[in-house]
Amino acid sequence: MLVGFRELLEERRARGAAAGAFTCYTLTTAVGVLRAAESESAPVLLLVSEASYTAPEGRLLLAALRAVAERASAPACVQLDHVADLATIARALADGVDAVMADGSRQPYEANAALVRAACELAREGAGVEAELGHIEGGEDVAAATAAGALTDPAEAARCVEETGADCIAVSIGNVHGHYAAPPALDWARLERIRELVDVPLSLHGASGLPDDDLRRAVAAGICKVNVNTELRARLFAELERRVPETAPGLRLLELESALADAVAEVAAEKLRLLAG
Repeated sequence: MLVGFRELLEERRARGAAAGAFTCYTLTTAVGVLRAAESESAPVLLLVSEASYTAPEGRLLLAALRAVAERASAPACVQLDHVADLATIARALADGVDAVMADGSRQPYEANAALVRAACELAREGAGVEAELGHIEGGEDVAAATAAGALTDPAEAARCVEETGADCIAVSIGNVHGHYAAPPALDWARLERIRELVDVPLSLHGASGLPDDDLRRAVAAGICKVNVNTELRARLFAELERRVPETAPGLRLLELESALADAVAEVAAEKLRLLAG
């Protein structure tokens, strides 16, 4: 069932848990994520990357994700992830996305805040808006070894919420997108200070490379949303490598699609159990 961004995250925060947010490049991925959500009785966010949405068929993908989320028995929300272009954000909101991440984190604070404020004005009382303070390094769509970027300033994060009305803040505390260039060392004291100053849900990106204990600790420290991308794609490619030789004779496409969805569901379910609080 489709639920609102704020509603979903506030429910997790009240439970001391976090929602899993999974990047879905295909309908098969979304089906796997929703199978996991239903089996674990947990809410999820289906994320659409900017590259996916702005591709020629991107609006169809968004519509498909909304359709399967609406029919799922678990609460689900569809979010456009990491977009710095206001026109793209406006188009996605018009297309019915439930939330957007207005990401101006590569720009100075004032420009970032202006983007988030404008996105909030476009969303009004309907869709949710997530902002990013500091900068989470790494690519969304191509995995590479990456070092941590600029860390979130707690006071600046609080200022951003007050000045923009953002519903959620993505924190940079040593986490990265893609593969970690060195063993991750998250700044727990920084996260604690952000939690003290910021009274909206916090999200943690780059969870694919984090140890399980770090994820549990992050949720206990107040993280309400955890993004997973690279780990899903790695599992999909591994399953393709394993299954294609078996299913190619006879062109057994339905069998292959089912196996891929099951593989995604397995990874997503493992994450959701870690985030249950």
